[in-house]
Amino acid sequence: MRSTVRAGLAALLIGLVCGPVPAQEKIAPPTPPAQLPPAVPPQPAPPPPAATAVALTVNGEPIMELAVHRALRADSPAGRALPPEKREQMRKEVISFLTDNLLVDQYVREQKVAVDAKEVEGRVEEMRAQLKKQNLEFEKTLKEMMLTEAELRGHITAELRWEKFVNAQATEPMLRDLFGKSPDLFDGSMVHARHILLTPPANDAKASENARAQLASTRVQLEAAVAQAVAKLPPTADAATKQKERVRVLEEQFPVLAKAKSACPSKEQGGDVGWFPRTGSMVEPFAKAAFALKPYELSDVVPTQFGQHLILTVDRKAGKETKFEDVKDDVKDVYAGRLREAILAQQRPKAKIGK
Repeated sequence: MRSTVRAGLAALLIGLVCGPVPAQEKIAPPTPPAQLPPAVPPQPAPPPPAATAVALTVNGEPIMELAVHRALRADSPAGRALPPEKREQMRKEVISFLTDNLLVDQYVREQKVAVDAKEVEGRVEEMRAQLKKQNLEFEKTLKEMMLTEAELRGHITAELRWEKFVNAQATEPMLRDLFGKSPDLFDGSMVHARHILLTPPANDAKASENARAQLASTRVQLEAAVAQAVAKLPPTADAATKQKERVRVLEEQFPVLAKAKSACPSKEQGGDVGWFPRTGSMVEPFAKAAFALKPYELSDVVPTQFGQHLILTVDRKAGKETKFEDVKDDVKDVYAGRLREAILAQQRPKAKIGK
């Protein structure tokens, strides 16, 4: 099984030292010398926290501020620190990610999954070799990252526990069943969609319900506009003509509403999020809803961790026939992702999280 945790550790060790490029960042062409803007001094990164500082506890187990700080270093290749206006939001996302990781590991530990010290040592040696290929020293890299070897071994142990747990659950019959029931997850199928996103405050049930109601009203508004336009067609209009009119109305009105209402940056493109596959690009509730629609169908309101969405699928590309044996690793990855979410759905409500 390809381990996302394992890949993450390798990136953690190598990427922070080399300077990662922020996801989805587009590099602009060089500015001609005559048009260079005044130099803006880089914002200094906050100093490292004390080694004993705790960000929060999860069921009595601490997540250290130093772990959060490591993620928030996130220097670009040019050496600029994360902009202050983005730091607080990123901090929340990092803490949420670390909290989820710890909740999953706590659950797996309860299942008494054993990890051999020799396996941990093997992973450490593998990382040493990877760093050496990059002309990086293992000990120096850890020091620059403010990461002790004991912490690294703890991360690796948690990773191995998760792999063993997944391997025990992901039996051949289970994976084949997932493959058979969800072929579009693995055959390269794609959809093209637009959406409108509303982002009510987290844990505010009333605001969330208001956002849902707003999007439901927007959906009714769009469907009414379509019905009104179709009603004006000649009585002899066939299904193809009516569908063409539906497309016209939605293409005219949905982008306008998205630009006016959506909280997603895609609003500047009329809510257009482009083409994406069934898995690996969008969060599961969004992808599932988009793939369930025919072209120019509107979804019901779809909740995700980012907020409430109204989705319009505008096109589809069929995949190709795929054999289970050719995508078995992908099937296992999807199974592991769903298993993780199921664990979190069970563990989050009863978790004791606080300072």
